Amino acid sequence: MSYRQATIAGSFTNIVFGFLRCYVLLAVAAGAAGQQAAGYDARQLVSYVWVGQGLFAVILLWGWTELAERIRTGEVTADLLRPVHPVTSYLAADLGRALHALIFRFLPPLAAGALFFDLYVPQRWFTVPLFAVSIVLATVASFLLRFLVNASAYWLHDARGPMTFWTLSSGVLVGLYFPLRFLPDWLTVVLYVATPFPGLMQTPADVLVERDPVPLQWGLVGLQLIWVFLLLGLARLVQHRAQRRLVAQGG
Repeated sequence: MSYRQATIAGSFTNIVFGFLRCYVLLAVAAGAAGQQAAGYDARQLVSYVWVGQGLFAVILLWGWTELAERIRTGEVTADLLRPVHPVTSYLAADLGRALHALIFRFLPPLAAGALFFDLYVPQRWFTVPLFAVSIVLATVASFLLRFLVNASAYWLHDARGPMTFWTLSSGVLVGLYFPLRFLPDWLTVVLYVATPFPGLMQTPADVLVERDPVPLQWGLVGLQLIWVFLLLGLARLVQHRAQRRLVAQGG
């Protein structure tokens, strides 16, 4: 029952914030030249907001502290005795959580947005399948970043500092509060090329609203894939170094 109530309460909260964000961005578009803001028309902005409100629970930027807690208590040693690599086992569990959230946390905000606003309908036949691929890549990348933040507990013992920094910064960096295209062009390019953050929320939303021409639309998803491989390699490297550290300490 508690899980059901939490799901309903979370969906309701996302819907409420969706209305607030929607009207703010619509006001921005209304005051912009040509009724467009950073290349988005009103329908695209509305869709961007509601897709983002639904994706927030799927990619789960915040709230996962299990690994850090197990490191702090020493229970992580049990994970190291299992035949499955810790990164793989935690990722599998997170993908299951994301599938549940896709049904019960992504669809309700999107339905609310469609009920009260005129959403953008994709015009390209491949946009929806590409959007699905983008969501999977965003979910995996988000998990790997959260894994790295949690893994800092191997060295700090208490990961609350890195987690707080991640919580405060990630909402802006992934495009949750406003589209990153609102930023200066040079800064937007740096964020896309030099960091994985836009791939967590900005890219899936842009893919669905068809903000960019076809080559760039596919290129952004390709960039997501590259970052997933890089983050996966980094997470496994960090875990390997952490295990060596535990052995050195006699753990």
